[in-house]
Amino acid sequence: MEAKKKKRSHVPFRLNILFLAVFLLFTALILRLGVVQIVHGDSFKAEAERQENVTAKLDAPRGKMYDRYGRVVVDNKSVFSITFTRTNNMKPDEIYEIAKKLSKYIDKDTGKLTERDKKDFYLSYKADSIKIYEKLLTKKEMDELDDKEQYRLVIDRLKTDQLNLTDEEEEIAAIWREMIRGYALTPQRVKVDVPQKEIAVISEHLNDFNGTIDIKPDAQRDYPYDQTLKSIFGKVGQIPSELIDGYVLEGNDRNDLVGTSFLEEQYESVLKGTKTKIHYMTDKSGNPVGKPSEDTGSRGHDITLTIDMELQNKVEEIVEKEILEARNKYTSNNRLNSSYVVMANPQTGEIYSMVGKVLEDGKFKDAPFGNVYNQYPMGSTVKAATVLTGYKTGVIQPGTVLYDTPLKLPGTPIKKSYRNMGYVNDVEALQQSSNVYMFRIAMRIAGYDYENKRGFNNRTKAFNTMRYNFNQFGLGVPTGIDLPYEDDGYNGGAQALGNLMDMGIGQFDTYTPMQMVQYISTIANGGYRMQPHLLKEINKPTASSDQPGDTVYEFQPKILNRVDYKQKWIERVQQGLYMVMNTPKGTASSYFKNTEGYKAAGKTGTAQYDGDSYLLSLVGYAPYDNPEVAFVVVSPYAEDGGINNKIGRQILDAYFEIKQEGHKENLIEKPEDNPSEEQSNQQQ
Repeated sequence: MEAKKKKRSHVPFRLNILFLAVFLLFTALILRLGVVQIVHGDSFKAEAERQENVTAKLDAPRGKMYDRYGRVVVDNKSVFSITFTRTNNMKPDEIYEIAKKLSKYIDKDTGKLTERDKKDFYLSYKADSIKIYEKLLTKKEMDELDDKEQYRLVIDRLKTDQLNLTDEEEEIAAIWREMIRGYALTPQRVKVDVPQKEIAVISEHLNDFNGTIDIKPDAQRDYPYDQTLKSIFGKVGQIPSELIDGYVLEGNDRNDLVGTSFLEEQYESVLKGTKTKIHYMTDKSGNPVGKPSEDTGSRGHDITLTIDMELQNKVEEIVEKEILEARNKYTSNNRLNSSYVVMANPQTGEIYSMVGKVLEDGKFKDAPFGNVYNQYPMGSTVKAATVLTGYKTGVIQPGTVLYDTPLKLPGTPIKKSYRNMGYVNDVEALQQSSNVYMFRIAMRIAGYDYENKRGFNNRTKAFNTMRYNFNQFGLGVPTGIDLPYEDDGYNGGAQALGNLMDMGIGQFDTYTPMQMVQYISTIANGGYRMQPHLLKEINKPTASSDQPGDTVYEFQPKILNRVDYKQKWIERVQQGLYMVMNTPKGTASSYFKNTEGYKAAGKTGTAQYDGDSYLLSLVGYAPYDNPEVAFVVVSPYAEDGGINNKIGRQILDAYFEIKQEGHKENLIEKPEDNPSEEQSNQQQ
């Protein structure tokens, strides 16, 4: 009985302990709630209503380009662009619906849609992705590969003819492609230079897009001289995919517009402007709150080029006229369809004119880039380098006389000049363009005994000796011109004695027109190989487009090397080049003997080209006694008729006429269309 009482007395005690524990827990909870609401209430409320500052960027207009006399050659044209701004939480299907709706109001070119773009669009919005994956992937691939690897395989295996996109769907894809390029809250151009009709239609329907579509003022590159040098000025576009990482490291955004070729690419850091920054306040979901603020950017720096557009236009007219006249005269071989010309200051390396003309389908196309990309066997124009190499190696001396008669080598066709000249010295060999004289220099450098038909024991040394000396003048090495890329010519290959001899007359290794103008400039200025360049100055941007602003940088002439030759040797070769153009036996004297106000020096060249045709070339400079302009003319597939000499004479006349008459402040902004071959034939 007593034990039962004792047992019963423990129950109330345990309940009391439980009640006490529950009381303490509730007390702690109430205290915690009090701390949350009273002590940290404001911070938690702020977190719930949190806003973030987000900055988006807009491209600024690029710097302009001027010619050496302050004429605008690349400008910015004011246009309007349709832009798309994606919010942080926008879903892919929403982007697609906006693109679809926008396609009803604008015309979008689909020409830039790549096969990959079409596949991405197809897989995202048109295809049954589950069935496609099951069809194109094995079960093992689906089990073991991650999503990215699976997608890559599907893209590779999906055939273009499986897409079946309609014209309307391709237009939507083209719009979608531009919309997905950008970052969230950064306006992305969907279409640039929008017609007024489309602007009006979009303006009426802007509310339908909930602020994602807008019409913004923009700038687009404009070329007052139409196609003239347009390819050398370069293009502006999206960053190439293979270069994105490098640009991002330099502070660019992935969707930036940058220079993608030639001068636009070369001087990207100068021409690009300071971006306009748009500051958004967003809620925690990433949606903009209130009106954004803006920090206005500025246009990039301008650049002044060494080009003289007045001279450039005249040289282009001359080249076109001479190509058409040659084709009309020599109808037996109408493959002559191009010619290349460079005019430069031999003392500074400044490029005054850079012309390339190609006749296609009866119309001329500008191809000035051929002067740095195309390589040719330049023929006898390189003989000045051969003679100087002869002096340097000691195989001839100034005044050395050699006998010009056909040469017969074992296993080699007879090698000769265009006529038997008999005994000629070094300057006469240049004057009359003796092949045999150059052949004999090459044989002596090779250690070959022509009389006994033996020697030439160290072929590599002989070729290296010739090329080393040619390299000093810029032949076979990069010129250093301020463009992103250039060709440095082609090494002919096989080390045969006959090839070494051909190298001495410019018919083995090949060179670019730009290398040739650097080579003749080096001889003209007394032995200094100057870097050719197109940049003259960098200028501050100004509101006025009449003249460039203050100079912030001026390109200083750069000597790449001083050739390792005695001054009297160079002067001796200069004498021979003078004789080419000013003495009765000179190969170009009939074209240059009656020049007005100047005397020129130079060297003609003829090379066998592409089997059964010829390439005519000419290098030169003027005035002879104080050179201020050097030039090269290269005409592939040319028949006899002296197109090289005709062009050379006329471009020198044009240069000195402009100098005498004074430079025009303004030229015709939009030149007339180039004459067609048909029009030229009618005029004949």
